[in-house]
Amino acid sequence: MVEQTDKKKTKKYYDHISVAARTKQISHFVLPHDKHIMLEQIIKNTSEKKIVIVTKNKRSADELNSYLKSKDITAIAIHGNHRLEQQEDAAKAFNAGELDILITTDMILKTLELNPIDKIISYDLPIDPHDYYARVLYVDERGESISLISPDDEKLLVNIEFLMKVEMKEEEVKGFVPSTQDAPKPVRDKKKKPRHSKKSTRKSTKKAEEE
Repeated sequence: MVEQTDKKKTKKYYDHISVAARTKQISHFVLPHDKHIMLEQIIKNTSEKKIVIVTKNKRSADELNSYLKSKDITAIAIHGNHRLEQQEDAAKAFNAGELDILITTDMILKTLELNPIDKIISYDLPIDPHDYYARVLYVDERGESISLISPDDEKLLVNIEFLMKVEMKEEEVKGFVPSTQDAPKPVRDKKKKPRHSKKSTRKSTKKAEEE
């Protein structure tokens, strides 16, 4: 009987609430034009280099890849414009430790077998909160999920937190210097909404392309 009880205690569940409860999730609040700068600093701050970055579309993935390369940060962008063979080669290189940073979209991420992942970074939050849940599953308990939140993302964040039944911990990025003076404060009273400064907040009306 004791053995059965122990098994019950160690059984893992993979519903939204269980995964959210055991996986570290962090949010960083930033204006859209400073996202790439913040991401660069996050990468420089971490010694864990097995990182997957998820963007809203192919163009964003390519632009981000070009920026990181300009900062001597090696990464590969994989999305719907790449052949299946290229996607599989990138996944194999990542799993083998030959590649530390992979940039992709939700559509392609779901097809890749990646292991292990230290950090999954939501450069852009997905429109469908279930896509965020799918991202977190890749770092379930082992790693951490990091989200860069712009004013346009706040409604998406509310939907994600409602699904996951958890409020992401807000943190500042050490060494990050915003390019403008009106940048939002990353840490604030949780009861105040929206989380960005009011003058920076606006409704998101543009539908993201997911491929």
